[in-house]
Amino acid sequence: MTDDRSGVSPARPHQKLTEDGRRMREVLTYSRRGSRFTPQQALAWEAHAQEWVVPDEAVDQQGFSFDTWFGRGPDERDGLVVEIGSGVGEATAALAATRPSYDVVAFEVWKPGVASTLARLEEAGARNVRLCGVDAVWSVEHLLAPASIAELWTFFPDPWHKTRHHKRRLVNPDFAALVAGRLRPGGVWRLATDWGDYAEQMVEVLDAAPGLEGGIVERWAERPVTKFERKGIAAGREITDLRYLRT
Repeated sequence: MTDDRSGVSPARPHQKLTEDGRRMREVLTYSRRGSRFTPQQALAWEAHAQEWVVPDEAVDQQGFSFDTWFGRGPDERDGLVVEIGSGVGEATAALAATRPSYDVVAFEVWKPGVASTLARLEEAGARNVRLCGVDAVWSVEHLLAPASIAELWTFFPDPWHKTRHHKRRLVNPDFAALVAGRLRPGGVWRLATDWGDYAEQMVEVLDAAPGLEGGIVERWAERPVTKFERKGIAAGREITDLRYLRT
């Protein structure tokens, strides 16, 4: 899905420039961390990155489609799943392995996390996942067609817990409206957070989003308890699961 006028996608985050040529400061929902691999991560990257990781520059090519990277089209699968913030892939690998008839696009900007995910995918036998390090919000808007997503997973997005950073939270009215348009009818957005005030914000935003219906639900039994989630529980934070349906 590209810009209809030029055949290429609009400038990605970190590429946008002011009129005088300076890089534009942007409000992003993530921050990039270190990129040093452990020996095990390096081995996984070498073994699988070429096949399972979509290079950032690939999305700038005319006519880019994730279907090319999966090797099968929409008529050959049950649906497309998108995960935003796949971390080290604990949930990604476990859930994708039980959904071989679905294609899964997992967005993650932390390269060591991507490398760990590659190892977990190999261990789980989940070959239906492609990882992408391009900004997820931009990608959902410019690379995915309306009504093309069967499920969206957003597990423990960065809470940006300081008040002055709340504007960087992923779940906001603009993104909720975008997701509502990208989910297919009956498509599901599953979320989880261990920050109470963020859970409240999610409910407020998503309840007000046209085309979405749902709320707080019991913990999704299929979602594995990850190391990150266990740390939140150990710190005394309550885990909140949410589920919203595209009406």
